[in-house]
Amino acid sequence: MDVRWEEFGWERLGDGVGRRRLPGWDATVGLVVGDDAVLLYDTGSTLREGAELRAQAQALLGRRVTHIALSHPHFDHVLGTAAFSGAEVYGAVGIDRVLDGDALRVDAVTQGVPAAQAAEAADLLVLPHHFVTGEWTLELGGRQVLLANVGPGHSGHDLALLVPGSSDSPEIVFCGDLVEESGDPQAGPDAVRTRWPAALDRLLDLGGEDAVYVPGHGAVVDAAFVRAQRAQLAAEFGVS
Repeated sequence: MDVRWEEFGWERLGDGVGRRRLPGWDATVGLVVGDDAVLLYDTGSTLREGAELRAQAQALLGRRVTHIALSHPHFDHVLGTAAFSGAEVYGAVGIDRVLDGDALRVDAVTQGVPAAQAAEAADLLVLPHHFVTGEWTLELGGRQVLLANVGPGHSGHDLALLVPGSSDSPEIVFCGDLVEESGDPQAGPDAVRTRWPAALDRLLDLGGEDAVYVPGHGAVVDAAFVRAQRAQLAAEFGVS
């Protein structure tokens, strides 16, 4: 199951689990490999970025991405999805109501994506096929992973991914932008500030004290970092 992640520009996190930090916004995408299926967590900010991720995954594994989980509905995490034809796409319940192509295009262009690339990705925007209300266990063949709707917080529709530990791997939690390491957490107009600290509590309950936590932007962190960021956000937003 394991592969030579670094040779393809990915960071190995555990047996059959890796991630890549994309250029530009330092957004993370995750990859989890099973015997029968391959799950990608987030898809990048453009179709070009999505196509590059697809090609890397195929070169790395010799097979296609079969499942996609979208951490939340922001352009730098969802606009590459159309590059993965045939993949089953999962998102937090209600995400389809806020994934608006025009709004994503405008946001992407405002943040520096070339207008033609933003328009192309927005025109081909893929909505999830499956919606996670609480928790959803995915069978990838020889391993199971858990999708958990832990929000709202950074957005109204935050979906985390738990990869259970193994003999040589700790629990791994992909957090989306509920946790950020390479900059302060960003609270945009769709953030639910008063509930964000509670979403981090749910992440900590999901992974536990010894888990590896993978932020939406930045280096891998531990439970202590997540707790410190929770305290920072609670103080900033005036909640306990």
